[in-house]
Amino acid sequence: DFLQGNPMGDYMAYQKGMKAGDVHPVVKAMNVLGYDCGTLGNHEFNYGLDFMFNTLGGAKFPFVCANLTKGKLAADPKDDELFFKPYVILERMIRDGSGQESPIKVGFIGFVPPQIMLWDAKNLEGKALTRDILQAARAFVPQMKEEGADIVVALSHSGIDGQGEKEGMENASLYLAGVNGIDAVFTGHQHLVFPGSKDFEDVPGADAVKGTLLGKPAVMAGFWGSHMGLIDLLLEKDGNSWKIVDFTSEARPIYHRDDNRKVVADVDDKPEVVTAIAEDHQATLAYVRTPVGKTS
Repeated sequence: DFLQGNPMGDYMAYQKGMKAGDVHPVVKAMNVLGYDCGTLGNHEFNYGLDFMFNTLGGAKFPFVCANLTKGKLAADPKDDELFFKPYVILERMIRDGSGQESPIKVGFIGFVPPQIMLWDAKNLEGKALTRDILQAARAFVPQMKEEGADIVVALSHSGIDGQGEKEGMENASLYLAGVNGIDAVFTGHQHLVFPGSKDFEDVPGADAVKGTLLGKPAVMAGFWGSHMGLIDLLLEKDGNSWKIVDFTSEARPIYHRDDNRKVVADVDDKPEVVTAIAEDHQATLAYVRTPVGKTS
């Protein structure tokens, strides 16, 4: 959910617009921060597909989504005609305790809630379809492993619901963690915090203290950038492959409230991000301060 939700999002969509070749301020900020991969939230579709694709065109990193199709659903999810690559496998170098560097292949696979077909029907009807998250995962994750992914990370814009698996779930991340081959899950959509809050302490299969879903490390990082979700994996070389021997999972807040409930920042702004979007920020302020009428 990075395109819609605040005045800057509306300014870009309704006032300035996005032409092919333009770079959206949120994408400018993400490029500065150096993301490796992203997926789509349901609010990316609020302004229509053309606006979304013009925006994503400015990203210096890939977006993946395994369950958004251009037409009817195929008998096998792997045969779906997708708008995005279902996954990417990125090779990185990792330095071990002795200082030796070795390559590791990290796979990222992305999912959007199937319910976008209801919420944004006016933008998507006749243009797109969605598949069940778990169906897509069970089709593509084995393929990722076959292609050499040592670690598979699910980017799941889907919340945590422990009331039993069913087709077309909006909040499927708990059961997604149970898919064989997935090692870690970044969740979202519910705008809550996991681990470290009481939001999910009663969900069977979710450990809100350790930060696991069905034993796999997972995070949900609040909303409006309130937290940074961190999954730190301790890896060990096992022959020609890697295995996870330990991990930590946490949602780190960027602020706290003092005794008077006043917000106190725990981290400083990143100047490069502020600079990258300064012009768009000022334009947004001018936009929201524009008089729309007068009354006596």
